[in-house]
Amino acid sequence: MADQDDSEKTEEPTHRKLEEAHKKGDLVKSQEVSTWFVMIGGATAIALMAPSTASSLMGSLTVFLAQPETIPMDAEHLRRIWLNVGSSAFMSMIGPLAVLVGAALVGHLIQHAPVFTAENMKPKLSKISPKEGLQRLFGPKSLMNLAKGILKLTIVGSVSVLIIWPERDRLALMMTWEIAQLLPLVQMLALKMFAGVIAVMTVVAALDYLFERMQWMKKQRMSIQEVKDEYKQMEGDPTVKAKLRQIRAERGRKRMMAAVPTATVIITNPTHYAVALKYEQGMGAPVVVAKGVDAVAFRIREVGQEHEVPIIENPPLARALHATVDIDQEIQPEHYKAVAEVIGYVMRLKAKIGGRGRR
Repeated sequence: MADQDDSEKTEEPTHRKLEEAHKKGDLVKSQEVSTWFVMIGGATAIALMAPSTASSLMGSLTVFLAQPETIPMDAEHLRRIWLNVGSSAFMSMIGPLAVLVGAALVGHLIQHAPVFTAENMKPKLSKISPKEGLQRLFGPKSLMNLAKGILKLTIVGSVSVLIIWPERDRLALMMTWEIAQLLPLVQMLALKMFAGVIAVMTVVAALDYLFERMQWMKKQRMSIQEVKDEYKQMEGDPTVKAKLRQIRAERGRKRMMAAVPTATVIITNPTHYAVALKYEQGMGAPVVVAKGVDAVAFRIREVGQEHEVPIIENPPLARALHATVDIDQEIQPEHYKAVAEVIGYVMRLKAKIGGRGRR
């Protein structure tokens, strides 16, 4: 069943899927990249700090080698000696250790930003299942890691042997050398080994990171159904969205129709377009309170007739206003003159009708 599920995951992961994986602490991580940075840190520590560290340790340990007979053997003196030696050794090693720890942190941080999550701390039955444990120990991933480890040891070991082998004659004589002669040779050989191993590990780390990223991306793949479900979660169900748009449009039409009786004039084309304008004393410019085409235009005219709103036929102006002005917005300056003529005509018509009524 798991194989079937994996075979169905043919789609590349979405941005949201990758973000969720990051939040859960599921990240691309190459151990070889971290090892490469630690080796760089080790080489740096040897190159910059080895002489001073060795001198400090040598000064602390000289008494044990040069004058062991002068060391008091009572408990108090031995405690003080070991305390001094321990503190000197710690102070001598704190610099190289700090470099190594810093390199290890950089090796992790350069691959991904820190993520704080309790996901891996949650109790899971799979963690105590013997079957799951055996699959983790002898599964494809474990066998792949074992193969990579053996290959890496083989390559690194071969490079180390190739570097050290030309120095085999000097290595045989090292037992007869003084410490002052020995330390520079050890430092030189160590740096040569680090340089060769780092050169090889650069290629190994780069290939391993690419491999781990490919495996991680493959693991994050989604099925078509998962992509659809995520789209519904993010964008909403298309059916529900369409229904909501329909409801909002219906409510908008009702509010618009409720504003038609307050209009000063309705300009039509005469059958396909209708735009209702409102203008009162003190307004900067007429405002469109309703507009529509075909059935909506017919309804605007119908409501206007019911409430005795003047209806003026002006096809070019009706089409222009419908195309350029939204509801509850003032008309554009280029339409001022034409609209002013219409509203002026309506005002004069109302004044004439009012005058007849008074007579």
